[in-house]
Amino acid sequence: MKQALTLPRLKAMKNQNKPIAMLTAYDYPSAMLAEEAGIDMILVGDSLGNVVLGYDTTIPVKLEDMIYHTRAVVRGAPGTMVVTDMPFATYRLGPEATFRNAARLMQEGGAHAVKLEGGAELADEIRLLTSAGIPVLGHLGLTPQSVHQIGGYKVQGKSHEEAEKMLQDAKALEQAGAFGIVLELVTEELAAAVTHSISIPTIGIGAGRVCDGQVLVYHDLLRYGSGIRDKKMVKSYADIGDTIRSAITQYVDEVKTKAFPEEKHSFPLDQNSSSNSVAKLYGGEGK
Repeated sequence: MKQALTLPRLKAMKNQNKPIAMLTAYDYPSAMLAEEAGIDMILVGDSLGNVVLGYDTTIPVKLEDMIYHTRAVVRGAPGTMVVTDMPFATYRLGPEATFRNAARLMQEGGAHAVKLEGGAELADEIRLLTSAGIPVLGHLGLTPQSVHQIGGYKVQGKSHEEAEKMLQDAKALEQAGAFGIVLELVTEELAAAVTHSISIPTIGIGAGRVCDGQVLVYHDLLRYGSGIRDKKMVKSYADIGDTIRSAITQYVDEVKTKAFPEEKHSFPLDQNSSSNSVAKLYGGEGK
């Protein structure tokens, strides 16, 4: 059976220049397929609010949602490291409250680690979590939980001031004990600077080619869903949504035209049974 990555092995991958492949998953079959395909890490992202629950942002996602979906993913990928997002308003509440919520994701959800969005302001909370045995993955750049504050989904770190702050934030996260940092939608030059300035792995999404690993959203990679938008930072490897839609359309058509089910999909009467016994079973009279 495949063995889940450990934190020392993850850090060794950075040192040995071995790229880290990470993918989101939100349910049992998706996690199972990801593990069978050889994924290094699975992220149960609060992006499930967008792609699974139908919200416009990740903000409505609750802690209970993350616990529920994490349990399913862990069952589907028992040999893969599973990281779960702490959703909006479950941290930045002070170290003790953050610890209680993170502990629930570990104890009830079965997560191996949690992910928090933010920089140096989270250092105390991260320090407490890691000292209590809860591994933390940081997240800088575009932070979807702050989308209203930062003015939408746009590239981060373009100015000298923004870039310098992100570099300092990355170092603060490392010093607080984070085992890695997701860099989302930042310039490639800044992602390279961050990657080379810290000893923990960086995992990019829309952050160019230099990060130690990459992560994509399951539904973007597979175009799984309706109305999947093309994004510059995403490469789609299949169009599962179109395949599913076509299959369901064909099913509906065959039901309407009575082409399905056919005789081969039906179960004939046992030749040793009499018509009388069958009629009595269904409340009728044999003839």
